[in-house]
Amino acid sequence: GLGAAATLAGNRLRHGAHRQTGQLRDRLHVALQSAVPDLALNGHPDDRLPNTLNVSFPGFDGERLLARTPSIAAATGAACHSGRTEPSAVLSAMGLEADRALGAVRLSLGYSTTAAEIDAAVAALAAAAAVDEVTT
Repeated sequence: GLGAAATLAGNRLRHGAHRQTGQLRDRLHVALQSAVPDLALNGHPDDRLPNTLNVSFPGFDGERLLARTPSIAAATGAACHSGRTEPSAVLSAMGLEADRALGAVRLSLGYSTTAAEIDAAVAALAAAAAVDEVTT
């Protein structure tokens, strides 16, 4: 099983699936940046995984924001922080202030993610961010 999975992953890499995923991640980032004023990228703008986008919605609590977007499968903070209500130690170590870290949302894409799904996620997150009650 592991050998078959490695072969499949190798084939996807050879055929550029990671580049396509990275382009969709960038589409997600640009569209969210346009829709949500002051959205902040958490991490390096270039040296990052093609399938992950971590952004902060300033003035918003990430958990409450995601609660308003049940159609979006996402998490707050860093992967090792899931389910906690205090700022992520990883994001804090990166120098993020507590408010920005608490407003962080981590969005992951897969090989099967489509442009239509990206557009739907942007619409849902932008609508949730437009609701004043989401602020902390």
